[in-house]
Amino acid sequence: MEGGTTFHFVTDGIHAALQRATDASNGQDIRLGGGVGAIRQYLQAGLVDEMHIAISPILLGSGEHLLAGIDTLALGYQCSERVTTANAMHFILTKRA
Repeated sequence: MEGGTTFHFVTDGIHAALQRATDASNGQDIRLGGGVGAIRQYLQAGLVDEMHIAISPILLGSGEHLLAGIDTLALGYQCSERVTTANAMHFILTKRA
Protein backbone atom coordinates (compact mmCIF):
# COMPACT_ATOMS: atom_id res chain seq x y z
CA MET A 1 0.00 0.00 0.00
CA GLU A 2 0.99 3.60 -0.44
CA GLY A 3 3.07 4.71 2.53
CA GLY A 4 4.39 1.23 3.25
CA THR A 5 1.42 -0.18 5.18
CA THR A 6 1.71 -3.92 5.65
CA PHE A 7 -1.09 -6.30 6.58
CA HIS A 8 -0.35 -9.56 8.41
CA PHE A 9 -3.01 -12.25 8.71
CA VAL A 10 -2.33 -14.30 11.83
CA THR A 11 -4.36 -17.32 12.88
CA ASP A 12 -2.65 -18.38 16.12
CA GLY A 13 -4.34 -15.96 18.53
CA ILE A 14 -4.50 -12.32 19.49
CA HIS A 15 -1.30 -12.33 21.56
CA ALA A 16 0.71 -13.81 18.69
CA ALA A 17 -0.79 -11.28 16.29
CA LEU A 18 0.00 -8.38 18.63
CA GLN A 19 3.57 -9.59 19.09
CA ARG A 20 4.03 -9.86 15.33
CA ALA A 21 2.63 -6.35 14.83
CA THR A 22 4.81 -4.96 17.62
CA ASP A 23 7.92 -6.52 16.12
CA ALA A 24 7.08 -5.10 12.68
CA SER A 25 6.05 -1.62 13.88
CA ASN A 26 9.50 -0.24 14.75
CA GLY A 27 7.92 1.61 17.67
CA GLN A 28 5.05 3.12 15.69
CA ASP A 29 1.35 2.84 16.51
CA ILE A 30 -0.43 -0.41 15.71
CA ARG A 31 -3.95 -0.34 14.27
CA LEU A 32 -6.35 -3.21 14.81
CA GLY A 33 -8.51 -4.49 11.98
CA GLY A 34 -10.72 -7.50 11.66
CA GLY A 35 -14.20 -6.52 12.74
CA VAL A 36 -16.25 -6.55 15.93
CA GLY A 37 -15.14 -10.03 17.04
CA ALA A 38 -11.46 -9.13 16.91
CA ILE A 39 -11.98 -5.77 18.63
CA ARG A 40 -13.98 -7.41 21.43
CA GLN A 41 -11.21 -9.97 22.05
CA TYR A 42 -8.54 -7.28 22.33
CA LEU A 43 -10.72 -5.07 24.55
CA GLN A 44 -11.55 -7.92 26.92
CA ALA A 45 -7.85 -8.79 27.15
CA GLY A 46 -7.05 -5.15 27.99
CA LEU A 47 -4.78 -4.82 24.96
CA VAL A 48 -6.37 -1.71 23.42
CA ASP A 49 -4.76 1.56 24.54
CA GLU A 50 -7.10 3.89 22.64
CA MET A 51 -10.17 3.40 20.48
CA HIS A 52 -11.98 5.95 18.30
CA ILE A 53 -15.67 5.12 17.88
CA ALA A 54 -17.94 6.97 15.46
CA ILE A 55 -21.69 6.48 15.74
CA SER A 56 -23.83 7.63 12.83
CA PRO A 57 -27.57 8.26 13.33
CA ILE A 58 -28.76 5.70 10.79
CA LEU A 59 -30.35 2.29 11.28
CA LEU A 60 -28.62 -0.62 9.59
CA GLY A 61 -30.53 -3.51 11.15
CA SER A 62 -29.08 -6.18 13.39
CA GLY A 63 -25.46 -7.15 13.72
CA GLU A 64 -22.71 -7.76 16.25
CA HIS A 65 -22.77 -5.53 19.34
CA LEU A 66 -19.37 -3.97 19.95
CA LEU A 67 -19.60 -3.41 23.71
CA ALA A 68 -22.39 -5.79 24.82
CA GLY A 69 -21.37 -7.53 28.03
CA ILE A 70 -18.01 -5.74 28.23
CA ASP A 71 -17.58 -3.66 31.40
CA THR A 72 -15.25 -1.01 30.00
CA LEU A 73 -14.99 0.79 33.35
CA ALA A 74 -13.90 -2.40 35.16
CA LEU A 75 -11.32 -3.00 32.41
CA GLY A 76 -9.87 0.48 33.02
CA TYR A 77 -11.28 2.40 30.07
CA GLN A 78 -12.60 5.94 30.19
CA CYS A 79 -14.12 8.31 27.67
CA SER A 80 -11.31 10.82 27.17
CA GLU A 81 -12.85 12.84 24.35
CA ARG A 82 -16.18 13.26 22.57
CA VAL A 83 -17.24 15.38 19.63
CA THR A 84 -20.69 15.62 18.08
CA THR A 85 -21.08 16.62 14.44
CA ALA A 86 -24.12 16.75 12.15
CA ASN A 87 -23.28 13.30 10.77
CA ALA A 88 -21.91 11.38 13.76
CA MET A 89 -20.91 11.33 17.38
CA HIS A 90 -17.23 10.54 17.89
CA PHE A 91 -15.72 9.42 21.14
CA ILE A 92 -12.35 8.18 22.24
CA LEU A 93 -11.99 5.39 24.80
CA THR A 94 -8.60 5.45 26.51
CA LYS A 95 -7.15 2.86 28.89
CA ARG A 96 -6.07 4.37 32.19
CA ALA A 97 -2.44 3.74 33.13
